[in-house]
Amino acid sequence: MSEEKKSLNFLEQIIEEDLANGLPQNKLRFRFPPEPNGYLHIGHAASICLNFGLGKRYNAPVNLRFDDTNPAKEEQAYVDAIKKDIAWLGFKWDKELYSSDYFDNLYQWAIMMINKGLAYVDDQDSETIAQQKGTPTEPGTNSPFRDRSVEENLSLFKQMKEGVFKDGERVLRAKIDMAHPNMHMRDPIMYRILHKAHQRTGTEWKIYPMYDWTHGESDYLEQISHSICTLEFKPHRPLYDWFVDQVYTDGIKPKQREFARRNLSYTVMSKRKLLRLVQENYVNGWDDPRMPTISGLRRRGYTPESIVNFSETAGISKRENITDVALLEFSAREHLNKIAPRRMAVLNPIKLIIDNYPEGQVEYLSAENNPEDESAGYRELPFSKVLYIERDDFKESANRKYFRLTLDKEVRLKNAYIIKGQSVVKDADGNFLEIHATYDPLSKSGSGTEESKRKVKGTLHWVSAKHAIPAEIRIYDRLFLDEAPDGQKDKDFTEFINPDSLHIDNKAKLEPSLTDAKPGEQFQFTRLGYFVVDPDTSPEKLVFNRTVSLRDNWKK
Repeated sequence: MSEEKKSLNFLEQIIEEDLANGLPQNKLRFRFPPEPNGYLHIGHAASICLNFGLGKRYNAPVNLRFDDTNPAKEEQAYVDAIKKDIAWLGFKWDKELYSSDYFDNLYQWAIMMINKGLAYVDDQDSETIAQQKGTPTEPGTNSPFRDRSVEENLSLFKQMKEGVFKDGERVLRAKIDMAHPNMHMRDPIMYRILHKAHQRTGTEWKIYPMYDWTHGESDYLEQISHSICTLEFKPHRPLYDWFVDQVYTDGIKPKQREFARRNLSYTVMSKRKLLRLVQENYVNGWDDPRMPTISGLRRRGYTPESIVNFSETAGISKRENITDVALLEFSAREHLNKIAPRRMAVLNPIKLIIDNYPEGQVEYLSAENNPEDESAGYRELPFSKVLYIERDDFKESANRKYFRLTLDKEVRLKNAYIIKGQSVVKDADGNFLEIHATYDPLSKSGSGTEESKRKVKGTLHWVSAKHAIPAEIRIYDRLFLDEAPDGQKDKDFTEFINPDSLHIDNKAKLEPSLTDAKPGEQFQFTRLGYFVVDPDTSPEKLVFNRTVSLRDNWKK
């Protein structure tokens, strides 16, 4: 096998083999088929990147097809959110399609199946049908309605369509084999009755097709060459092929292949469980920055490039596994380090007074916007006698391994001067109120003097108290304390909620260049991490979300 072929993932190898066996490359077509019953999450991003990535690799079109066959759970708002997320990730679809586009085709094919004796109307309820399915080791039992005449089935199915019967009163089932070793082949349901208005077809339909009946037929109608699903659909593949075989006449016969879904540590990926988090107010909506939804990651400050890079780095697999969320966080840091402008912010401020700095003097110091990007240029930082530094950056006394500010020890203020701690003012309880220091006027960064080149071990960030602007800072942490919160059979996943997953700080002081920061703009706060302006920002109040810290704080 060539080195190039070895580097292909297993799905690309399947495609290459199909091309080698005569499939014309211009017949390649892929699709991403979300159900609009919730918001896309990082697991869906794996499928999005895979399908659109194959489209890019083979210069083949990719359809966006909404699997909108269950109006009880689907909404237009989800359709809009899904389109926004895919576009934000940087992908363009060829055609926007809906399973509901094919309701007439599916109905006519169902009529054809009845006429062939391959489908029948069953009057039993879903619980009875489930009981008759048998087990993986025991065959099922035939429905007492399995041998209805074609004429009776056609009449009943027509009445189902016309809304004569109540929800759940009858179903249409395929007639395959109740003893088949694959339980999905044991007379699966093709249609159920549902008196519910559809967001696109209104009240036209009273019956709606099931996923298994819809999926393969839609792929065939769209001439999808490779229908890529997650691993839980692998047992459905024989049924997918059987349904397609019943309607196939010519053209491309779609091929279903499966890959393992993306599971992320310290996260739940089930739409149902994510919905519970929203409905039970564990989070503040689908776009809460603690959610693994694409909208939540976007609001937290993840870039499209970081998510795509994460998906490519994590790769695809044939086996279920858990990807460490640290890889996603690393991808964010790696990209933001390249693009995020540097700014100074003090989250837990204490005043630092430079006793020998001239009273009332303000000077403007030059600071790089991004050392990773030469074109980013410089900005000016106001410097004055009274500054803010982080409260944690000062100790009254410390050992030799402490490289921040303490009494009688020198540190450098970033882009500014070397200072030396002189004294500290405390309240009656011993809490620090303000720190006093002196500075070396000849040690200004970049001035070229010998003093400016002098090395000291600690460098602190700061802001000028006179020029500082206030902001609300939201520090987000992992939503769950357990690596696999939904993997415990005897406990509900909500028992692992991290009670400290959100910390809101209103004490922060920021450098004045951030005054006009706009929602969505991203920054590295020196020594603190990467932050993004939240949509809650207003002219009256700046709000920042921490995307990720500068380092992995969860390392064991």
